[in-house]
Amino acid sequence: MSMQLLVVEDSKPIARVIRQIGEALNYQVTVATTLAEVESILQGNTDFFAATIDYALPDAPNGEAIAYVLSHSIPSVVMTGKMDETTRQQILAQPVVDYIPKENSQAFLYLKRILHWQITNSSTGILVVDDSLAARNYVSQLLKRRNFNVYLANDGVQALERLKQHKDIKLVITDLEMPIMDGIELTNEIRKIYSRDQLAIIGISGADNGMHSARFIKNGADDFLRKPFCPEEFYCRITQNIENLNNIEQIQKAANVDYLTDLPNRRAFFSKAEQLVPQYIKRDMPYCVAMIDIDFFKKINDNYGNDAGDHVLKVLALYMRKHLGSGLLARLGGEEFAVLMYGVDEDQLYTKLDDLRRDISVSQLTFEEHHITFNISIGLVCNSTETFAKQLNQAESALYNAKENGRNQLSIFGVDD
Repeated sequence: MSMQLLVVEDSKPIARVIRQIGEALNYQVTVATTLAEVESILQGNTDFFAATIDYALPDAPNGEAIAYVLSHSIPSVVMTGKMDETTRQQILAQPVVDYIPKENSQAFLYLKRILHWQITNSSTGILVVDDSLAARNYVSQLLKRRNFNVYLANDGVQALERLKQHKDIKLVITDLEMPIMDGIELTNEIRKIYSRDQLAIIGISGADNGMHSARFIKNGADDFLRKPFCPEEFYCRITQNIENLNNIEQIQKAANVDYLTDLPNRRAFFSKAEQLVPQYIKRDMPYCVAMIDIDFFKKINDNYGNDAGDHVLKVLALYMRKHLGSGLLARLGGEEFAVLMYGVDEDQLYTKLDDLRRDISVSQLTFEEHHITFNISIGLVCNSTETFAKQLNQAESALYNAKENGRNQLSIFGVDD
């Protein structure tokens, strides 16, 4: 179900643009052009996820609509054509999500980002560390307006416990002056566990000494704020740091995930498997390495087209997740896939893989007007003490054996040769 967005705007062209932005983000948009319309709408429906509010309306020229919408606990972004400092302070004195001057087209791009963040921020945790209850509550209120998951700690020791408990935390905001463990010490301890790619840290302090910002940065923080800070600057720093982390995550995903099937790619598979296999051997855990190949894949592309071939690859990935979901899965390239599985005996491992093969062999895919059937061959090596690279070569040798013996079968290295 799409979330509802209330657009309060008396300019039809601007309202149309905001509606398009909202609908592009899958909001269900309701438009009001006057305060009277807003009052009528909210009498019957207050279930709005967010609102954009024009500062000046025909029947509410001085921002009266802002207070009215906020009184219904609707997170609101103010759009204003007035740029004076008095108006700015009047807006920021209220618990708004943000305000945007209507200066140029960048205003609408920024609005789109804010409305997108209101949806996505709910998956991001932020830890606020401060020994002052009033300071913790103030920062928490600011963050909750932006729909972040907020966690609180009153000193560095408690903060480290919160980090262990809540894996969604991507940002820590820590005060400098705290008992037991201060913000600098906490930053140092966090950096022993989390890299800058994994978690961001913003230091804050009310001290006049200008060296604290440098101390925080040199000890592993990403940013610094001096108290008392302006909510505008606070949100800009938060957003910048969260976006940096998200950008790094997207770059890492592009480097490690197959774009078509969303499985790990060859690089990621090798990196993880080379860590895991020695652990399985050391702990004497049953495990296997398997290579999977689609039989006569070229014929599928030749007969039905490359788009159909891509569809088959995606479907195989889905079947692998269904049957082998507990394993480390990957697309190595082309029509070749691989899996590293552990924790059950050889017979059970064999059964899981053969169930995958048989399930695919009796299935028929529909792509456009085509009905497509396909089979897979599997090469398997179990409980080897060789290096992972050699085991994968052995699994590939078993795979070739399966193909030479008629395809649509599973071959075990050293058994079916």
